[in-house]
Amino acid sequence: MSAHPIYNFSAGPAVLPEAVLRTAQQEMLDYNGTGFPVMAMSHRSDMFLSILHHAEQDLRQLLNIPSNYKILFLQGGATTQFNMVAMNLAHGFATADAVVTGNWSRIAYEQMSRLSNAEIRLAAHGGEQYAYKNLPSVEDWDVNPNSAFVHFAINETVNGLQYQNVPKLSDGLPPLVCDMSSEILSREFNVSDYGLIYAGAQKNIGPAGATVVIIREDLLER
Repeated sequence: MSAHPIYNFSAGPAVLPEAVLRTAQQEMLDYNGTGFPVMAMSHRSDMFLSILHHAEQDLRQLLNIPSNYKILFLQGGATTQFNMVAMNLAHGFATADAVVTGNWSRIAYEQMSRLSNAEIRLAAHGGEQYAYKNLPSVEDWDVNPNSAFVHFAINETVNGLQYQNVPKLSDGLPPLVCDMSSEILSREFNVSDYGLIYAGAQKNIGPAGATVVIIREDLLER
């Protein structure tokens, strides 16, 4: 029986390459000849810090991430970032903007509105009464120049809407915050067009529960 590659086109977790799965399997009990697995390592050990360093450098190279952006590997899944973005980046601002084009950006908008003292403005809407079949162009977004940020999801898999032309805001407007969970590492884009990018790893690049955050250094001050 010949082996055929399996392609998963559903909106759920992606299929990882067999070579990656087999390497993880082999190293489950013994990582790189150390005699114990990664899960039993101290997160402060030189061995684990080396793993972390290489993971960061690989991602930085693949996405051509500029040196003034930091990479964070966090827990909680991408939905935790709905909270973290609002609680951190909106601090000290009267408003923040949100673009709602489907299920995930709607949940993010609702969650941010509960957790921030700032008013979360609806900068654009994809038409819930039409089951989100309308994707408002970036030129139609009603962005407040004084807002803390503009949040959107680039690919709404539940509703089948994707910004095929990667959005970019004009100079002088707030930083763009993007939920890129459904498509990170599937195509090239300019990281410098964004203030913060976050993605649940399980869609394309890793196990459920891990989240990648790419954030411009000046926003860390918030």
